[in-house]
Amino acid sequence: MAYTVILHLSGDVPVVGEVEELPKPSDTIITLSNPRQRDGKDLHYLEHNVVKVIWPIEKLTLIEVLASEEEEKIIGFVRE
Repeated sequence: MAYTVILHLSGDVPVVGEVEELPKPSDTIITLSNPRQRDGKDLHYLEHNVVKVIWPIEKLTLIEVLASEEEEKIIGFVRE
């Protein structure tokens, strides 16, 4: 199952993409598929045909994990 994540890089714009599995505490790198800005635009420092990027974990300040569409269907607001 792929997870959609937002990587917050030190001193740069956040990057959105998908990872096959979440990084473990012992991991030193993270592989991100389909890297893009939050608004879907290409990242200015990557070639237009790049589909995967490997970042060292030490360059990240935060990783946000977004809810999948399946999870959003299961968990929702209940009105009484």
